[in-house]
Amino acid sequence: MKSPAQLWDSSLPFRVVLATVAASVVILLASGLYLLFQAKEGIMTAKTSSSVSEATIALRALEQDLATMDTKSFTTYEQIATLGEDADQRGKTGNQYFVLIDALGLRVGSADISSTSIPEDLRAQALDSDQQGLWSAPTLIVFSDGRPSQPGIAVAANLYTSSDSNPYAVYFFFPTEAEAHTLDVVTQATWAAGGLLLVAMSVVVYLVARMVLRPVRAAAVAAERLASGHLEDRLEVSGTNDLASLASSMNNMAEELDKKISQLENLSELQQRFVSDVSHELRTPLTTIRMATDVIDSNRDELDPTTARSSELLSKEVDRFEDLLAELLEISRFDAGAAILAKDDVNLSNLVADEIEGVKPLAAKIGSEILYTPIGSLMAEMDSRRVRRIVRNLLTNALEHGEGKPVKVTVGGNDEAVAVAVRDHGVGLDAAGVEKVFTRFWRGDPSRNRKIGGIGLGLAIALEDAHLHGGRLSVWGAPGQGALFRLVLPRKVGGTYGEAPLPGTPATGEGGAFYEG
Repeated sequence: MKSPAQLWDSSLPFRVVLATVAASVVILLASGLYLLFQAKEGIMTAKTSSSVSEATIALRALEQDLATMDTKSFTTYEQIATLGEDADQRGKTGNQYFVLIDALGLRVGSADISSTSIPEDLRAQALDSDQQGLWSAPTLIVFSDGRPSQPGIAVAANLYTSSDSNPYAVYFFFPTEAEAHTLDVVTQATWAAGGLLLVAMSVVVYLVARMVLRPVRAAAVAAERLASGHLEDRLEVSGTNDLASLASSMNNMAEELDKKISQLENLSELQQRFVSDVSHELRTPLTTIRMATDVIDSNRDELDPTTARSSELLSKEVDRFEDLLAELLEISRFDAGAAILAKDDVNLSNLVADEIEGVKPLAAKIGSEILYTPIGSLMAEMDSRRVRRIVRNLLTNALEHGEGKPVKVTVGGNDEAVAVAVRDHGVGLDAAGVEKVFTRFWRGDPSRNRKIGGIGLGLAIALEDAHLHGGRLSVWGAPGQGALFRLVLPRKVGGTYGEAPLPGTPATGEGGAFYEG
């Protein structure tokens, strides 16, 4: 099962749905909080307004009771107590409010209301004012009989008597349990509706994403099949929308690719046939030239010095011409798929030693020493002619570019593969040269005074020979530090191997670039 991170990277519908859900959550959360805030403000504003109105009516009733009360028969304390009891009885009718009267050090009214229910700010506001009026504030109604406290609104007013110029503070407490319950219902409904809307939006977005991406996925599958060579595949075009335009564009691209690839295949076939035909046709006149050159060269002692020198140069150039034809014919065989292996069990160590003996005259002429120590039997199944050609090419390249410095040759093997590495310390290769060194007709530095070498087909042929065996040919190079070529072959032709028997880079940590073809 894929993790969320893997789904995010691999599934566009998952990414679209998740991004939409995240954005929707933010929008719904902000909208819900705003709506709840507005609902709470509206409900509490309305409750406060109604509470002030009811407190005004209750205050008028207290003033009327106080005005009609017989002040001669009752003391002021008795008047206040009677007012408090009457106000409490009226408040209990319909459970509208509770009341406390703060007068002459007494607090009378609803006996089950604690004086701590009076907000200090509201108390100070009422006591400090000598004006008639009402003041309100939210509060927590605390009951002295142990009942749970409940939210409410406190309304304060001043009650004046005819016998005392100092007003009495009257506090009305209006419970807001019904409003709080209403807010809870609104809150639950808001979040439930938001949750359902979020789920519905997620489903709709997912279905829309699938509907939109279905043609895109079909185009991706068609593109993969086109890349695999199925150029006859076409997408179904329906409608005139953007997706239909995409399908039409994909079909046009497939048709153009089919045409271009057919043209390139024809051109490549003509080119391969041209190279093969020219190479074969040149062999007959070249044989005649070779025979004539040998005749002239055999009588060189009887010729004058100028003609003798010309004969010598002609013989060398004919040799190079023969090598060039041989390389072109070999390349044409690879291109035509006609190259075959003559497999045999060969001792790679002895094969390398023989090739080193073959290039020793060239090494002596250049002034370079070849360092090699045979390691005994190193048997593997291979085409000895082709492997000899690879080794010979690596040795001559190392001598040509080694600038007279020693060339080290190493062989090695394990249970799965054998390998040979050739290391020189000459001009070396930069990163661009390392990547192009196996390209046909590429030469490291055409401006150098080349003493040996052809037209740049040797390493390309060597790479093809290695691939025929199921092996690999790699190169490491650094400017001014030389190059290291390594050939790895499986013990059995076409077999597999894991770790190579020899490293592909120097062990001295000289940097440079590495490439394996």
